[in-house]
Amino acid sequence: MKAVGYRQSLPVSDPQSLIDLEIPMPVPGPRDLLVEIKAVAVNPVDTKVRKRAAPPPGEVRILGWDAVGVVQEAGSAVQNFGPGEHVFYAGALARQGCNAEFQVVDERLVGRAPRTLPWAEAAALPLTSITAWEMLFDRMKIAPDAEGALLIIGGAGGVGSIMIQLARKRTSLTVIATASRAETESWCRSLGAHHVIDHRKPFRPQLEALGLAYVDYIAALTDTDQHLDAIADVIAPQGRFSVIDDPPVLDIMRFKGKSVSIHWELMFTRSTFETSDMETQGKILEQVGALVDKSDIRTTLGGHLGKINAENLRKAHALLESGKTRGKLVLEGF
Repeated sequence: MKAVGYRQSLPVSDPQSLIDLEIPMPVPGPRDLLVEIKAVAVNPVDTKVRKRAAPPPGEVRILGWDAVGVVQEAGSAVQNFGPGEHVFYAGALARQGCNAEFQVVDERLVGRAPRTLPWAEAAALPLTSITAWEMLFDRMKIAPDAEGALLIIGGAGGVGSIMIQLARKRTSLTVIATASRAETESWCRSLGAHHVIDHRKPFRPQLEALGLAYVDYIAALTDTDQHLDAIADVIAPQGRFSVIDDPPVLDIMRFKGKSVSIHWELMFTRSTFETSDMETQGKILEQVGALVDKSDIRTTLGGHLGKINAENLRKAHALLESGKTRGKLVLEGF
């Protein structure tokens, strides 16, 4: 079958950084689904793994942790899916990814794809939806009737784009996103942000102009180390602060005086450690699909880059590494 992968960690400008391959068809295990891939999305994790994790000599690594497709075969112990069903998922970091014609994935990580979306639009949702959902409701434990304000740093990115929508639909919070360009500010507002502030400028005067002395919840999605002083300044006493990116240093002592709780979010934790609640991710995706089909939330597709091949995936990686994308980048078909 066709696939796109790499044999060594290289800059994306190198043609060998991602290459077209022919590899054997995977065989599903007892809890696995064999899925024919229809569309994929690209995430920052793809670029990080490509740059940092070279496969063993003689082996190839297939990236990709956002997929939508059709179940072709179900393992002997699969309980919830059968051939022909349309599914979407992010999968597991420890297994080969979805940049291939077929992939095997544990059914507990899978949800039924939204019926109302075409393949490409559905592929934009899984990884970022799980991340945003876990960050809001599992890590910071925001209740539907929670009062106060949520600040989303990096509102126009993949996670921010779905988090704005989930927070608006499932909470009563005032949702404030950050953006630094007219295009991304407009994008955040179109997704439902009550307010948008510029993360290149000091946070406090912008929040005070909105009548806010503090914010109760902060989701730091990008450049956390650059914003840490501002976050410590504007977060409310006993507030909750969640992080997904990779700051080289995270000095949390500045939060002690306010008794702020700090929460890491990595959506691969459940699959990597096969936690007892691993099936939660499939349930999250089922709820996201239902919200989409009721028109309560919409796709976060920001760009369609064509067919799934090495050339187009290198373009997607380069765009992500530029830090100037809006929403999700998607590729469709082989």
